[in-house]
Amino acid sequence: MTINIGSTIPRIFQSGVERYQYETFIRYMADGRYTNISWIEAQRKVVSLGLGLLSMGVRKGDMIALFSENRWEWIIADIAVLSIGAIDAPIYSTSSGEEAAYIINDSGSKIVIVSDKEHLDRILSVRSKIKGIGKIITFEAVKTDDKNILNLEQVIAMGDKAKDRSTFYEQLDTTHPEDLATLIYTSGTTGPPKGVMLTHDNFVSNVKQCYATHPMINHYDQTLLFLPLSHSFGRTVGLYLMIYIGAIISLAEDFSTVLQNLQEIRPTLIISVPRLFEKAYSGVFSQIEASSPLRQRLFSWATNMADRAVDYRVHNKEMPFTLRVQYDVADMLVFSRIRAALGLDKAKIFVNGEGPLAIKIDRFFNSIGINVHNGYGLTETTPVTNTNTFEVFEFGSAGLPLPDTQIMIAEDGEIFVKGPQVMKGYYNQPEATKVAFTEDGWFKTGDIGFIDEKGCLHITDRKRDIIITGGGKNIAPQNIENTLMTDRFIEQAVVIGEGRRFLSALIVPNFAELASYAKQQGISFDSNEDLIRKPEIEHFYDEEIHSIMKVFARVEQIRRFTLLPSEFIQETGELSSTLKIRRKIIGGKYASVIEEMYKE
Repeated sequence: MTINIGSTIPRIFQSGVERYQYETFIRYMADGRYTNISWIEAQRKVVSLGLGLLSMGVRKGDMIALFSENRWEWIIADIAVLSIGAIDAPIYSTSSGEEAAYIINDSGSKIVIVSDKEHLDRILSVRSKIKGIGKIITFEAVKTDDKNILNLEQVIAMGDKAKDRSTFYEQLDTTHPEDLATLIYTSGTTGPPKGVMLTHDNFVSNVKQCYATHPMINHYDQTLLFLPLSHSFGRTVGLYLMIYIGAIISLAEDFSTVLQNLQEIRPTLIISVPRLFEKAYSGVFSQIEASSPLRQRLFSWATNMADRAVDYRVHNKEMPFTLRVQYDVADMLVFSRIRAALGLDKAKIFVNGEGPLAIKIDRFFNSIGINVHNGYGLTETTPVTNTNTFEVFEFGSAGLPLPDTQIMIAEDGEIFVKGPQVMKGYYNQPEATKVAFTEDGWFKTGDIGFIDEKGCLHITDRKRDIIITGGGKNIAPQNIENTLMTDRFIEQAVVIGEGRRFLSALIVPNFAELASYAKQQGISFDSNEDLIRKPEIEHFYDEEIHSIMKVFARVEQIRRFTLLPSEFIQETGELSSTLKIRRKIIGGKYASVIEEMYKE
C-alpha cells in the first residue's frame, strides 16, 4: 500500500524535516533561558530512539505507556513510537502510581517511559500490581542498579549503533492511516477511565480540518504550548497542527508560569483553556483598580468604546466613523499596552477549548484586539468538531462544524456528531463503544446544546450535570458557575441543587484578591480559614453573588453559599486530569457543609 506524504503523523513530521531542516522546531527552558532544537536534530533523535526501541524488541502494534509532563523528550518519544508502528498510552503527569498502573494494565503496555525519579518512584511503588512490563525508560538519568531501568540517552545510543538505519524507514512505511496511534484515557469523572482509540487518520483529519478553518496560520507562527500533551486538545491542536504548518513550538515551564512565558515568547498562536483567560482578566482588572483615579477613568472610557465596537470587529462590519476614531485612540492609549503587558501584542489567534468561556470575558478580550475563538470537542472526537472563525463568529457559541463534520441535536437536546475525527471506539470495551453510538453511527457526546440560525453550535451543559430541582426545574450549572467565576474575588464555584428546593454554591475565593481587599478594609486575619469566617467577608460575598445573579431567572438564583478555605485540586480527586470538576467526589467530601446550607 502506497502512503502519501502527510497521511500519518510521522509522515507529517518527516515532511517538515525535509522542508525546514536546520530551522527551529522546539524551544524549551533550560538554565533560565530558552534553548532551540532544530528539525534535523529532532529527526536524528527520533530515528535513533525508534531504532533503540526496535532493538529492545518493540514491534508494530505494541503499546508503550508515556508518563510525563510536557517536555521536548515527550514529543520526541511520541513521534518515535508512532514512527515504528507502535502505539502510545499517555498518562497525566499528576496521576498517582495507582492511576498509572490502571492505564498500564488496561492498555497492555510492554514498556513504560517516565519523566524523572519522582515519576519512576510512583511506578516502582505499584510495580507488583503491573503486569507484563519489561523495561522502564526515564527521560532524566536516574541512579539505579536495576538493569530493566534505562534512560533516554542510553536507548538513543542503542539506536545510534544500529548498522542499518533504513530499518526505521521500513517501519515508517508499514504505518497506515487506519492504524491505531494512541489510547487517550478519559478523565474518569463518572467511573474508571476508558481508553479512547484514536487512529492516525483521526489525528491527520482533525489537523487538516482545523487548518481549513484558519488558513492564515503558517510556518512563520510561534506557539506557547502549555496544555498537557497527554490530552487530545493539547496534542492535536497544540502539537500536531503546529508540526503540520511548521510553526515554532515553545514549551511553557508550567501552567503557573504561563503568564510570564507569554511575555518571554510573545507567541502568535495560543491554544488555551478558560482558566488562563479568567486569570488574565482578573489580573487586568485588579491592576486597574489599584491604579490612579485618572487611569481608572481612562480605562472605563476605553472599555466602553471597546464594548460598542466589538460586534463590528468580530462580524467584519465597518464601524461608524466617530466610533472608529474613538476606538483607535483607545487602542493606542490603553489596549495596545494591555496586549503588550500580557505578552499578546503579536497574537493572531487565541483559541479556547476544554470548556465554555464566559461571554463577559470573551467579549472583553475580543474587544481589546485579542482574537479569541471558542471551539468544541471531546477526547472521542480527537477533539475538535466546531470552532468560531474570522468569517463566522457568534459570542456564546462554539461556531460552525469543521469541514466534513456533521452535528445533529437529538430530541432531548443531546449533541450527536459524525466525522472522520470520531474515535474508533473504547479499547477492549465493545459494550461501552456500542452505547456511545446510535444505531446509524452518530457519536453521542453527552453534551446538551442547540444550533442557532447561523448554524453555530451552543453548548448549554453536560447531560449528566443537569440539575433537576425539587420543584422539577432543569438547571444547567455550568453557565451559572462560569458567570460566578468572572468575578475577580471568586476562583472556583460549584452549584448544588439536585432534588433540592433551591440552588446553593460552594465558593472558593481568589485569596490573593481577597487578602488585598481585607487589608484595604482594615480586616485582620491569621489564615484563609480565619478570613472566610469574618462576618464582613461573608457579607461582602453575599453582596457580590447577589449582584452577579441579577441576570439569572428566579429559579437559577443562588440562595445560599459556603466559602471554602482551599482550592479544588487534582491531588485530592476534586478535579479530573483535565481540570474538570468531579461533582460526585466534591458532593461526598462536602456533604455535611451542603446539608448545613439546606437546614431550615
